[in-house]
Amino acid sequence: MAQPFTWFALIPGVRNWPVHLTNAIFVAVLLIVLSMLVYKNVRSSPKSYIPDEKISSRNIFEVIVEWLYNLMKEIIGHGAEKYVPLIGTIFIYILISNLLGLVPEFYPPTININTNLAIAAVVFFMYNYYGFKENGVGYLKHFIGPMWAIAILYLPIEIISHLFRPVTLSVRLFGNIFGDHNVIEIFQELIPIGAPVIFMFLGIIVSVMQAFVFALLTVIYIALAVSHEH
Repeated sequence: MAQPFTWFALIPGVRNWPVHLTNAIFVAVLLIVLSMLVYKNVRSSPKSYIPDEKISSRNIFEVIVEWLYNLMKEIIGHGAEKYVPLIGTIFIYILISNLLGLVPEFYPPTININTNLAIAAVVFFMYNYYGFKENGVGYLKHFIGPMWAIAILYLPIEIISHLFRPVTLSVRLFGNIFGDHNVIEIFQELIPIGAPVIFMFLGIIVSVMQAFVFALLTVIYIALAVSHEH
């Protein structure tokens, strides 16, 4: 099956790479560059606590981070700031990846299940890591239930439930972005002028919502893992 054309196909040595891989690398590099520029701006400013007067990458990052932190504080509670780097990175990366599909001749990395599984695998590893870090061996009590008498039944159910979390995260994101991207492409071919604008607007909503849902579920998984209530 021929790969869809993207602008990266014009780069020698890259044209034969998987399309989702080149676009995923592009988003990662773009975010690294933007982060470095924002960091440089904050470090060089004598009054870094004062927002820029005009819309800038720094303002956008600050608004997103503050919004995510307030959300996390409501769900996780005390210590939520420790998880902001992970949640912020996941949300922004997925959001930019989704929005990339709205640009002609670009391909959203999240339309490929492998990209989503990679992100979900990171989530799976990290929330379990945080669970052990916060509760020690006591984290295993989350898997055996409130009473030892039902542990033999509770344990396999919990294990299966946890293993399916990255799968459901990946499939949900894949299905929504795949459907949205293909609908926009179809209408761009059928009605090049006018109608696609409506679907582009809907595409932006879908992109934001799917990034939010992925990040929100990650926050919930972390909150459950670090909880001290058994």
